[in-house]
Amino acid sequence: MIVLEWLFLTIAPCDAAEPWQLGSQDAATPIMQGITDLHHDVFFFVILILVFVSWILGRALWHFHYKKNPIPQRIVHGTTIEILRTIFPSIIPMFIAIPSFALLYSMDEVVVDPAITIKAIGHQWYRTYEYSDYNSSDEQSLTFDSYTIPEDDLELGQSRLLEVDNRVVLPAKSYIRFIVTSADVPHSWAVPSLGVKCDAVPGRLNQTSISVQREGVYYGQCSEICGTNHAFMPIVVEAVPRKDYGSRVSNQLIPQSAEA
Repeated sequence: MIVLEWLFLTIAPCDAAEPWQLGSQDAATPIMQGITDLHHDVFFFVILILVFVSWILGRALWHFHYKKNPIPQRIVHGTTIEILRTIFPSIIPMFIAIPSFALLYSMDEVVVDPAITIKAIGHQWYRTYEYSDYNSSDEQSLTFDSYTIPEDDLELGQSRLLEVDNRVVLPAKSYIRFIVTSADVPHSWAVPSLGVKCDAVPGRLNQTSISVQREGVYYGQCSEICGTNHAFMPIVVEAVPRKDYGSRVSNQLIPQSAEA
C-alpha cells in the first residue's frame, strides 16, 4: 500500500516539478495535452514491441540452447522473415509521423488576432516582460523585471529556485502571443505545463502562442546553458480570470502613471 501511495504521488498531476516525478506535469494548454497524448500512444506501442522482442529472444534462447541442440542448424537465407522484418519497422514510423506532424504544425501556428502580446527578454540572469498592448507612449508602458527569490527570502510553501518576485499574469482561456528575445546570450522561455519552449536569441524575435485553459500557477526554467547563474532564471506564469486580470493590470499601470 505504501508503494502504491508513493507511485500515485509521484505521477499525480502537478504544475511544477516534484521529487522523483515519473510522469509529465498536468497539461494546461491544448498543445501540452496533445504532447501528453502522443507520448502515451507511442509508449503503448513501444511496450508492445518490447514484449514481442523479449518473447522472441527468450524463445530463441530456450529452444536453441546448446543442451537441446548440440548440433546447430545453419540458416543462411529466409525470404519471408526478411520481408516481414523490413516492412513492419518501416510502417511503425509512418503511424507515429502522422500525429507528430499535426502536433508540430499546431505548435508553430501563428495566432492572427491574439488577445494579448507579451514580450519576454532574457538577461544574465533575470527576465524583463513588456505588455506592449498597454503602451500609450514611450513614457508609459507596462514593463517589469522578474528575479528569482533567494532561498533565505522564501515564504512557506514556495519552491526553491522556482519562485520569482514578479509573476507573468495572463487571462485564462485567451489566446496569448509571446515574443521572445535576449539582450546578451541565448536563453530559453520554457514552461512544461503550457507545452512551451521558445529559444531567446540575441538580435532575433521568436514567436510562440499559448491558450491556458484553466486557472493556476505554472512554473518553468531557462533550458539553455546561459552562464554561471543559469539555474537562477525561473519562470512563473499565473493564469487568472479575465475580470481579475483587468484589475491586476490596472493596479500595475496606475503607479507608473502617477510617477510619470
